[in-house]
Amino acid sequence: MPNIDFEKMQGLAPAVIQDDSSGEVLMLGFMNAEALQATLQSGYATFYSRTRAKLWMKGETSGNRLKVISLTTDCDQDSVLVRVLVEGEGKVCHEGTRSCFTRILPLDSVGGAQ
Repeated sequence: MPNIDFEKMQGLAPAVIQDDSSGEVLMLGFMNAEALQATLQSGYATFYSRTRAKLWMKGETSGNRLKVISLTTDCDQDSVLVRVLVEGEGKVCHEGTRSCFTRILPLDSVGGAQ
């Protein structure tokens, strides 16, 4: 198994999910060592649910599964980039959108340009 430093975030590592063909960022989930192992074995993105305290495979009920094309880690080896092919209707977010990143924050609200 890849050498991911899960201890920096109390056993978890952020997993950025990116569409392999378009490069669009679809969601952010968290993996523990068991979720990463399940992902490697199944070929589908599996996460650790912090609210339910258990593993879950994205799309297991909706059919919008995330087939893993590649996995890479960052330079600190504490985060994972998962490039995927979205199966099903292509709705990754539980709110029914393709991406979970749909809410725009005005730059002035995050200390940006005035």
